[in-house]
Amino acid sequence: MEYRELYNGVKIPMLGFGVYQIPEYTQAKNTVLTALKTGYRLIDTAQGYMNEKAVGDAIKESGIPREEIFITTKLWIQDFSYDGAIKATELSMERLGVDYIDLMLLHQPMGDYIGAWRGLEKLYKDGKLKAIGMANCYPHVLADLCETFAIKPMLNQVEMHPFFQQQLNIDIMKEYHVVPEAWAPFNEGLHDFFKNPILTEIGSRYGKTAAQVALRWNIQRGVVVIPKSVHEDRIRQNFDVFDFSLTKEDMDKIKAMDIGRSEIVDHFDPKWIKLLHSIRF
Repeated sequence: MEYRELYNGVKIPMLGFGVYQIPEYTQAKNTVLTALKTGYRLIDTAQGYMNEKAVGDAIKESGIPREEIFITTKLWIQDFSYDGAIKATELSMERLGVDYIDLMLLHQPMGDYIGAWRGLEKLYKDGKLKAIGMANCYPHVLADLCETFAIKPMLNQVEMHPFFQQQLNIDIMKEYHVVPEAWAPFNEGLHDFFKNPILTEIGSRYGKTAAQVALRWNIQRGVVVIPKSVHEDRIRQNFDVFDFSLTKEDMDKIKAMDIGRSEIVDHFDPKWIKLLHSIRF
């Protein structure tokens, strides 16, 4: 396993397992157990995924020492205030069955995220959170937050894949020593992603799938990736990306695939903002 080091010295695996859209308890628990058995040591959940308890129970049942597993979870907009963030974090710890969380993120830079961040800062200083960060911050938002907060975000989790590469965002993160992490590394299957001719052609030369090529591409850019699947064979395939490297020519071919925008969510559309604010968990 390869790792990135956050600016506070905490190390995070370059490859993790995401549990978005697995709300059913038994399926979530069994899927996480499969991932842990495969070798994953980073598990990414969120209050909004409604499976924190399943994740915590799977970790406990796995028998793997707690300190060997890196747990990321996220707070939702409804709890964005100083007191709200502290209370919601305590609920996450209770559901996960842990006395500390490795990385807590604010899921969206919306609502009173400044107040919520102050709450995370306190929890970080108290040792209940080993690292704190943001999700879905575009470059201008991230720069503002880094100039505003006493403790800068240590990681920024954003949509990032060959069709939406976010190079400017990566450049800003590098400037502020923020580690980039990619959600939806497969663009949720859009553009017939798993049969994409560029990715499959590159993969054929290494005996790898289009998905494995996409993961390796992000890893070589220094981006932490958190693919999700409920299928055991794909969980294992997604983990098998450390025995090959892409050439500069490969990287350049993938670079040309960028369309420069998301096709999953539009954070610049007021309708999306209104929708995100309306969601409650």
